[in-house]
Parts: sequence; C-alpha cells; structure tokens
Amino acid sequence: MAAAASTVLVRADDLYRFYHAADEETLALRGVSLRVQAGEVVAVTGPSGSGKSTLLACLAGLEEPDGGTVRIAGRVVSRRPEAVRAELRGRSIGMLFQSGNLLEHLDIDANLAVAQRLAGGGRPIIRRDLLDQLGLRSREHSTPAELSGGELARAGLAVALVNDPPIVLADEPTGEVDADTEQQILALLRDRAGFGRAVIVASHSPAVAAAADRVVHLIDGRVAR
Repeated sequence: MAAAASTVLVRADDLYRFYHAADEETLALRGVSLRVQAGEVVAVTGPSGSGKSTLLACLAGLEEPDGGTVRIAGRVVSRRPEAVRAELRGRSIGMLFQSGNLLEHLDIDANLAVAQRLAGGGRPIIRRDLLDQLGLRSREHSTPAELSGGELARAGLAVALVNDPPIVLADEPTGEVDADTEQQILALLRDRAGFGRAVIVASHSPAVAAAADRVVHLIDGRVAR
C-alpha cells in the first residue's frame, strides 16, 4: 500500500497534445488530468497509441502540451523556458524511457556520474550502493553495448534513481526483461515509493498494474471511466 501522505508531487490538469503530419492530425491526449501523491505508485496502462508515452513526456517537460498545465512538486512546468524545465528535471525527476537514458560511449558508472553532476552533486558511494541493489556492481565498467537486455533495463533504472528524485517516471521499464528481473525492478520502485517518492509507470504488463497502488487506463488519449 502507498505510504500515508497528502503531498501531491505530480499534477496534470486537462492536458491536450496534438501531432500534425501533412493534413492529418493525431490527438494523442484529450483532456487528461492526473494527481500523484508522495508514496504512491501509479500504473498508466492502455493499448499502443493510447497516449501513455506522450503523457509521461509532458509530465517530464520533454514535450509541451497544447493545452492544460503540468505542475511538478508544486512548480509549473508547462510553458516555461527549456532551461527552467531542464533544471526541474535534473532536481526533481528520475526518468526511464523506452529510448533509453544511457550514453553509449560511457560505462555504467560514468553514466551515473553524469546524472549526478547534472543534478548538482553526488558521491561514488551512492552509485556503488545502487549498483549493488540492482545486481550490477560487477558490470559498472561495462558500456551499454556490452550489456544484456535485462542489464540495460536495470542500468537505465539506476540512472533514473541515482539522485533519489522525489518523482520517478518510467516508460515500459520491464518491457524487455524476464519475470525475475521484472519483479526486481518493481520491488525497487515500490521501495522508492515507501520512502515517500511518487512513481508513475507506463506499461502493458499485468505485473506492473498488480504492483501499483492505482491504475490509470488510457484509451484514445482519454482516461477511461
């Protein structure tokens, strides 16, 4: 169960997102609203193309909604300069997206060090503790090309968690891993929520939905009622 808490760390109000290609318009989000409290794990589910990834990108300030407002830890993200959004991401959000968040030319430890520097600090001991938790300590000097699919997923999660952000956004974090690795990743995300973090996971996996405190189901860019 979610930790008792009333602090809303993620708030999205009436989000709209449109994409245009030639004369065609795709309505990715149609009036989506969401509240996620500290200590809560929320699963965002729905078929491919339902708007899950777009919603997470808007919450992270990586995409600008065409309508509506996003607030992260009480601060408005929408319609702010990229420098402001980047600062908010670095300090408040740990992100794991399908495209990956590892720099290919750096080993795992160096990737974690970069993430720490972007957030304004960090120590090697924190990186090593996290790698131990994820079973990656023996692979800390391996580059992404040298990792298996499961190791890549866990390394990406390490980057998302290394600064112990108050908010974690994960897009299909268990999509390419076996059942044991999936449970390991979900246990770590639940652990973060237990320390008062807000965790939002977009996924098709029934295991992710089962591990969440709440499920938000999207269909055609809307929250299913």
